[in-house]
Amino acid sequence: MRILIVDDEALARAYLVEQLAGTADVEITGQATNGFDAVKMVEELPCDLMLLDVQMPKLSGFEVMELLGERAPAVIFVTAHDEFAVQAFQIHAVDYLLKPVEPARLHQALQRARAAASTGADVLIEAESGTGKELLAKFIHESSDRSRKTFVAVNCAALPEHLLESELFGHSKGAFTGANMAKAGKFELADGGTLLLDEIGEMPLNLQPKLLRVLQEREFERLGETRSTHVDIRVIATTNASLGAMVEQGRFRSDLYYRLNVIPLSIPGLRERMEDVPLLARYFAEKFAVETDSAVPVLDPSFMDRLQAHSWPGNVRELGNFMRRVLSLNQGASIDAACFYKEFQPLGKAGAVSSLMPVPGTPISVLEKMHLENTLALAHGNRTHAAEMLGISLRTMRNRIKEYGLPPRRYA
Repeated sequence: MRILIVDDEALARAYLVEQLAGTADVEITGQATNGFDAVKMVEELPCDLMLLDVQMPKLSGFEVMELLGERAPAVIFVTAHDEFAVQAFQIHAVDYLLKPVEPARLHQALQRARAAASTGADVLIEAESGTGKELLAKFIHESSDRSRKTFVAVNCAALPEHLLESELFGHSKGAFTGANMAKAGKFELADGGTLLLDEIGEMPLNLQPKLLRVLQEREFERLGETRSTHVDIRVIATTNASLGAMVEQGRFRSDLYYRLNVIPLSIPGLRERMEDVPLLARYFAEKFAVETDSAVPVLDPSFMDRLQAHSWPGNVRELGNFMRRVLSLNQGASIDAACFYKEFQPLGKAGAVSSLMPVPGTPISVLEKMHLENTLALAHGNRTHAAEMLGISLRTMRNRIKEYGLPPRRYA
C-alpha cells in the first residue's frame, strides 16, 4: 500500500513515519506540508491512501479531497479536533484518527483501508441518482489488485428485457433472430476485472436466478450454448432504490440480495450534507476554468447562499450541470445571486410548470401525474434528467409517461 502523509506539523509527520516504519506492504511515497502540495503529489505520483490532516493553512483536508475529486485515493483523516468526524465520514473517509494517534488505532485503520479494495467480495452501493455511485465503483476497482484489468459497466435499466440477457451473458451465432455472429457478454469481457451492474433493482425477476448462479459459481453459458464459461470477476452493484424494501414487496429475490450485499456501502444525498455545496461549487468553478483556460470566477456569497437554499434533488450531478450552465453563460462576471435567478428555473415560473396547490382528497394518481409533468417541464422535456431528479430509473419514467397517457414524442 502506497501512503502519502499530509500535515503542516513536522512532528506529526515524523511520528506517523516512525509508526509506519517496518510495516509490511506499506510504502511511504512522500510527505506534503500543505494541501496544494498534496494535490500536486497525488497527480504526479498516485498513492493508495492519504493520512490527511484536516486543518491546514490555505487549503483544508476536505478541500484537498474536493479538488482531487475522482482522482482522490482512500483517506484517513488525522486531526486534533473531533468536531469534524461527521463531515469526514460523509465524504467516505476510511477512518478518522485523533491526535496523538495511538499506534494500535493507526494499524487498525490501515487494515480497514485494505479490506474493501483488496478483497474480492462483491459490493452493493445504495444511493440516490446523481450522488456518484459509478465514481465510487471505479474508485474501488482502481484501488484493488484488479486495477490493471478491465472495468466494465452495464446499465440494467437502459436495456429492454429481451436484450439484457444477451448483453450480460453473450450469445452464439444463430441463438435468436438477428444473431448473425457470436458475441461475448459483459461477464466475459470483465474477466479478471470488475463488472458494474448499474441499477440492479431494474433486473427482471426471470433473469435473477441466472444472475445468482453466476455470482455463486462464477460461470455461465452464452445464449444458444451448453458449454460453461468460467470467469474471475468482482461484481459491484448499484441501485437508487432500497433492495431490502423490494425484497419485502416481492420485487427482488432475497437470495440474490444477500449474495450481492456482502460489502454494503451508501452515499448520502446532497441535501443531507449541504455544508459540502460551497466546496463542490468552488471545485466545479476551478474545473471549468481549467477546461476553458480561463481565470477562476469569483463566486459571490449571495450566490453561495442561493446554492445552499436549494435542495438539489438531482444531487451532485444536478449541481455540476447547473454550475456549468451558469459559468458558460456568465463568463468574465462575478457570479452572484442575480446569475442564480437568471439561470435557475423555479417551479412556479409561468409557462413552465403548474404551481397549483393540491386539493385535499385529490387522488394520488392525479397528484403523481401533475408532479411528473412539472418535473418534465423543469427538465425541458428530457426524460433522463427528469428521472434523475425524481430518483427513478429511465425505464420507470417511460412506463409512467405511458401509464398517464402523456405524449411520448414531447419528451426526449
